[in-house]
Amino acid sequence: MTVLRLATFSIAAFDPEQQAWGIGVASKFVGVGAVVPWAEAAAGAVATQSYANTSFGPRGLALMRAGLSAERTLTALLADDPQREQRQVGVVDAHGQPATFTGSACLPWAGGVAGQHFAIQGNILAGPQVVQAMASAYDAAPGDLPQRLLASLAAGDATGGDRRGRQSAALLVVRPGAGYGGFNDRWIDYRVDDDALPIPRLAELLELHRLYFGKSPPEEVLAMEGEVARALISILHRHAGFAGGAGDGLDPPALQALREFVGRENFEDRVDIEQRAIDAPVFDFLVKRFAG
Repeated sequence: MTVLRLATFSIAAFDPEQQAWGIGVASKFVGVGAVVPWAEAAAGAVATQSYANTSFGPRGLALMRAGLSAERTLTALLADDPQREQRQVGVVDAHGQPATFTGSACLPWAGGVAGQHFAIQGNILAGPQVVQAMASAYDAAPGDLPQRLLASLAAGDATGGDRRGRQSAALLVVRPGAGYGGFNDRWIDYRVDDDALPIPRLAELLELHRLYFGKSPPEEVLAMEGEVARALISILHRHAGFAGGAGDGLDPPALQALREFVGRENFEDRVDIEQRAIDAPVFDFLVKRFAG
């Protein structure tokens, strides 16, 4: 059986304020997100790459769930692996303590760096400047954990990244109750499996996630009256087959048409029909996409 090497750069990290764990990864390898990233809220995160041993993901999470530190988990994973010198692994445990390992048989340039609550590693890279740039970008980036992971990947890519080129990238971020409907921990789980510019495409997917699943602060919520109501009625006329709603008001037939329209566009969580309110980013998106 042929085993493909994953020339990859990745970051495993923990955000103590958000109690979130995540992995950002990119590679000249199809579907890197199906292999490298593993994470579980309140347990930790594991990035396994370079002739990746995918058993390290579930095994590592189980060990950290049982209370082992990142270092002890890494030691346990590698102890009985006859190909350990071909492996590369980054681990962040339940408390955010990091550990990174690069085997002596990983193809150059290969190495990693650990910082406060993060582990960065890569192989077949343009040079050590890749992981150094990733660490600096992660430390300096504003925003939440997904944004910081993405900034780290972009910095690694800008300094040479995988020296063979670009193909895929992924973000996996977990937080207790952060999944759809609050039923699991999967906050962010996006993959670009085959693209000439996978990291910019991943950034677009993250923006779409914020558009559909974000929530505006009170100062960014618009009352659906006046110009806002007129714009929405115009959209309903053009794209929902609605013929009523004359004037500035959203009467009951217009509200029902709007309910059906936002349901079709998957914006139920960002439009409050009863309160006649809409989050500003969603209103701006609808106007840009449908008003013309």
